[in-house]
Amino acid sequence: MSLFELFAQGDAVTRAVAALLLAMSVASWVVILWKAWLLRRASRDVGRSTAIFWQSPSVGEGQQRVGAFDRQALVLPLIAATQVQAQGSLAAAGDRAQQLTRVLRDALHGVLDKLQFGQVLLATVGSTAPFVGLLGTVWGIYHALTGIAAAGQISIDKVAGPVGESLIMTAAGLAVAIPAVLGYNVYGRLIGRIEADLEGFARDLRELMTHPVGPVGTP
Repeated sequence: MSLFELFAQGDAVTRAVAALLLAMSVASWVVILWKAWLLRRASRDVGRSTAIFWQSPSVGEGQQRVGAFDRQALVLPLIAATQVQAQGSLAAAGDRAQQLTRVLRDALHGVLDKLQFGQVLLATVGSTAPFVGLLGTVWGIYHALTGIAAAGQISIDKVAGPVGESLIMTAAGLAVAIPAVLGYNVYGRLIGRIEADLEGFARDLRELMTHPVGPVGTP
């Protein structure tokens, strides 16, 4: 029995389960492929961007050089946050170190939200897809039992279809869940490494701005 035959011969519950598994699979693979491109680029560019910045004569010049290298560089929001002057508001309260801590923390959270996007979906698909497939399995077994009860005796033609349906649903649930779980674990480790690099850069940038040596704040 193929998936097409399963969908064509199944009832409303079978079709709903199959459609849900298909949607979960498509969504997880879109996220997996997109995050593979995003994290590969991010892990490569963070090191290059920070190197370009620290080789610049000032913060303003470093921001321009990093922007020229990559307009989507993850360190750019952190650099830009140090240049914002919020006068006449609570954001300007406290000394320079406290202000920098606040703006760098907010900018870092924004960058990390971008890196973390899609992780919840992968975790959800990985944890729920086997149970969705199990629902189809239970429904197929139910059909097999009702077929036996209606026939009054065990007959291969009465149970083969529902049992095959249940086995396909079990395999489909696992096939959807396994890539999502692997993607979540692998990307989680990559995100952790990039996050550590960004946190280190933000810490060094804060120290630079609070203890400047030379014209660090000028373009």
